[in-house]
Amino acid sequence: MMARQDDGETPLLQQPDSPEQSMVNLKTPLPWNQFWIILVLQFSDFLVFETLSPFIPEVSVFYSAWKWRLPQLEFIKLIGDIGVTNGDDSQVGYYAGILHSAYYVSQTLTILYWSQLSDYVGRKPLILIASFAIATTMLSFGLSRTFLGLLVSRIICGAFNGENGVVKNLLMDITDATSLPKAYGYLPISWMSAAIIGPLVGGSLSRPADRFPEIFGRSELLKTYPYLLSCTVPAVCASVAWLVTYFYLKESVSTKAPLWESIKEWVLRRSHAKPSTPSSYALTSSGEESNYEEVPPQPLSLRAVLTPKVLTVIASNGTLSLFHIAVSSILSIFFAAPIELGGLSLDPPRIGAIFAISAFASGAFQILFYARLHDRFGAYVILLTGLCSGIPVVILFPVINALARAHGIGLAVWLAVAIQQVLMAIFDMCFACIALFIRASAPNRASIGATNGVIQLVAGGARIIGPASGAAVFSYSMQEGHDAWLAYYFFVTLGFLAVGTSVFLPRDPRLWEERKYYDYR
Repeated sequence: MMARQDDGETPLLQQPDSPEQSMVNLKTPLPWNQFWIILVLQFSDFLVFETLSPFIPEVSVFYSAWKWRLPQLEFIKLIGDIGVTNGDDSQVGYYAGILHSAYYVSQTLTILYWSQLSDYVGRKPLILIASFAIATTMLSFGLSRTFLGLLVSRIICGAFNGENGVVKNLLMDITDATSLPKAYGYLPISWMSAAIIGPLVGGSLSRPADRFPEIFGRSELLKTYPYLLSCTVPAVCASVAWLVTYFYLKESVSTKAPLWESIKEWVLRRSHAKPSTPSSYALTSSGEESNYEEVPPQPLSLRAVLTPKVLTVIASNGTLSLFHIAVSSILSIFFAAPIELGGLSLDPPRIGAIFAISAFASGAFQILFYARLHDRFGAYVILLTGLCSGIPVVILFPVINALARAHGIGLAVWLAVAIQQVLMAIFDMCFACIALFIRASAPNRASIGATNGVIQLVAGGARIIGPASGAAVFSYSMQEGHDAWLAYYFFVTLGFLAVGTSVFLPRDPRLWEERKYYDYR
């Protein structure tokens, strides 16, 4: 290495020539003293859904058409126990679809309000409230004996699980542009653990008096409420998350007013009144107070947040979410549908094994390689690569079916399925990349919650529309007399739409990062 010569002309404190060089020089470690709490919170959130997946799978109103799968799913017993279908199994998918959709609709409708409010009152109070509500509603679900009780429990649980957006805001608070990719490299630990533990808990501990009569056979409580024990596990985890948050989480938003005054301020701002006391961020990624802001940071109104940068990210993230959820929701239907109707005729154990192996491989790949790939290629390249990988995923659907028709379920089919799942793992990395653009697009640090909230609101709407539209088009294309390729044309169009909106993002999200976002040491 050549020693730098002090020739009297070279400044002692040189400014970096580019954002890339700046971020290399300012690379910060991941703040594990707070990040591990986020992993606990994310695990608790994912476990709520994964535990119920054996008896409330991801279905839509179109799911009742797939009658070849219905007799083998646990949720028939749940819906049948409350008597809402009057013994008609063909209606099970309809009611289960309502329960599934109610959760995500309520979550989508509240996520913006949660995120905006967290800019005023802080992240910690809302996380505490949500964890308590989730624990309560999970127990309520297990104690429900009517469809209305199940529905209300899911609506409330989904509404309070809108705090998942607050957890993402917290993650952006405690990291910077260099440590956020590392954080997303480790986040799969949470959902992988929940994906493994949740279905085991939901499937094994539901109806325990029937499954384990020697242990629970004398319990009248568990005979009356056969799903209470499986719902208790995520409720206990949410309670543990509450305790961890209360004792260990440091607030990342410093409010100058008491909690109720901060809430009042937020309500007044939503009513277009003059705000009383602004909030300022107390933590940077190093835990020190920022003093380099050009103007005092304060949360902006929703209209002020909708800058061209934010609108660009909204379009990119919305189309990405629509494309991803549409393709993901069709995977299970494709694997289960008969070969003559365009599927693979796989039984539930094989389908479950495919998804389990795929989830583990995808999570492990992201944990081991995402941060390295980001450092090498950047978020923009990985995002576009992931989106482009989704298109051959769609093309492989008819290819796999054609191989199954010609050669049966043999080596060629399994090799094609493996390639498809590898491409899905690359596709999954898009969400880690888009988070960097969300953070960079925020007009100021005090409006990260509102920015993330409005982006997640649009993405939530896409996640509601995606499965229904995808299943509808797939079902329509499989009917006699219709073009069997219609569904694949639809999915490929969504893919090109997602790619088209993403090309307007900057080559590097750090180009959007103004000086006030950098944590100088």
